[in-house]
Amino acid sequence: MAVALDEVWGRVKNVCKQNGLLILSVLAVVIGCLLGFFLRGKQLSEQEVKYFQFPGELLMRMLKMLILPLVVSSNMFPANLVQATFQQYRTQRVPELIPKPTVAQLLDETTTRRVYIYGIQDDNGSDVQNFSLDLTPPPDVIMKTSPGTSEGMNVLGIVIFSATMGIMLGRMGPNGSALVNFCQSLNEAVLKIVAIVIWYFPFGIVFLVAGKILEMDDPSAMGKKLGFYAITVVMGLVLHGLFILPAMYFFITKKSPIVYIRGILQALLISLATSSSSATLPITFKCLLENNHIDRRIIRFVLPVGATINMDGTALYEAVAAIFIAQVNNYELDFGQIITISITATAASIGAAGIPQAGLVTMVIVLTSVGLPTDDITLIIAVDWALDRFRTMVNVMGDALATGIMAHICRKDFVKEGEQVRAFKAKLMLSDGA
Repeated sequence: MAVALDEVWGRVKNVCKQNGLLILSVLAVVIGCLLGFFLRGKQLSEQEVKYFQFPGELLMRMLKMLILPLVVSSNMFPANLVQATFQQYRTQRVPELIPKPTVAQLLDETTTRRVYIYGIQDDNGSDVQNFSLDLTPPPDVIMKTSPGTSEGMNVLGIVIFSATMGIMLGRMGPNGSALVNFCQSLNEAVLKIVAIVIWYFPFGIVFLVAGKILEMDDPSAMGKKLGFYAITVVMGLVLHGLFILPAMYFFITKKSPIVYIRGILQALLISLATSSSSATLPITFKCLLENNHIDRRIIRFVLPVGATINMDGTALYEAVAAIFIAQVNNYELDFGQIITISITATAASIGAAGIPQAGLVTMVIVLTSVGLPTDDITLIIAVDWALDRFRTMVNVMGDALATGIMAHICRKDFVKEGEQVRAFKAKLMLSDGA
């Protein structure tokens, strides 16, 4: 009996060790919701709510602190880095009113004056009195374009410059290796800081969620919006993972994607359970090697690169989340801002660590790029732990399908290891016979 209890306790400890962050995050959301609804009846003042939200505000400040080093180091420093970081150029259309004409101008310019004569009868209908009504046209409004700068960090500009710098450093070869090594070391250091900040998440989430509930006018209406948001994200991930990615694999390789996906089913289930593409990497390697018979050399090259930069599920999730937060705040996004969100989400997902809920860190980058409030990330934390699993599954599927496509494209350039050994043995036999 004691042995059985020890075995059960050991399994519970292993589960808590492997999913400790997930368990703490879910508990933090539940505790935050309960605490928020409990304090709504206490009628706290605005100042008391601000003090209550302070631990959550610390979490948001930590995330904002990581934006610049994470973007620069993960995507790859100009002379005007400070100005380029905190200002982005924009043009603004400002309505300009043309003043109304004076009375003297109206008397001189008869073309702008309209005089209408009305005849109004008395009650008995005998006398008719004439009234004149002067109508002047309304002032003309002209939209004047004026250049200027907007407040907030120019994340998109930093991403484009860092990516361009990274490409140029790669072409420089040994001459650029010093700066490349510096950026790689900086990226590793930033990711270690991210790992520390993520473990502060559960404590900060309690106060962020509770504080957001205290600020809400109607929590039930927000709950409905959050449900539609989750459905939208899941539908987008299903469309991308079950239709777009397999269609690309089919059109390029002319092979059945169903058979290929069946071979990586174990890796997809592991990614759904662990919510980490990095933790799923060994299982994906095993599935591709044993079930789909992909060359080991291609797997070793494509999978680590894909697990680092191919985060299409995360990019889709962050774009939808940014649009949702804009709609919650009644903020209308124009076409240019939607394009900015798409580009920034794609670039920011490259810098996301392959660990659970790392997308929340890069989510701050996407919101900052279009000037949306970063505090509203707390709205999506309640469902992020579930959506994180689905987007990780899409990321792993994209990595595996990309490996299969590369294996098909490079099939003539790579000789199978077994065939290479057999060819070498045959060559030895021919030389011995000679």
